[in-house]
Amino acid sequence: MGVCFTKTPLMPKMKTHSGAKKRFKLTAKGKVRGRHSFTSHILEKKSPKRKRRLGQPASISKHDEPRVKTLLGAKRRTAE
Repeated sequence: MGVCFTKTPLMPKMKTHSGAKKRFKLTAKGKVRGRHSFTSHILEKKSPKRKRRLGQPASISKHDEPRVKTLLGAKRRTAE
């Protein structure tokens, strides 16, 4: 009923970044979705059409995807 101290411990697991998991989602194909900017304040001067479009999820650029995927703990996909 005790803890085994004879085996060497495994490498520590990587924790998911708690800020990234609140802000980003991974799609089924591995793309990263996030929120648009310019949606929190100064909304009077923006047209209703623009505000509706900004409310939809935005895809993150290809250059930022690897960094966000690392924070989310997603496995890196090889080129298929």
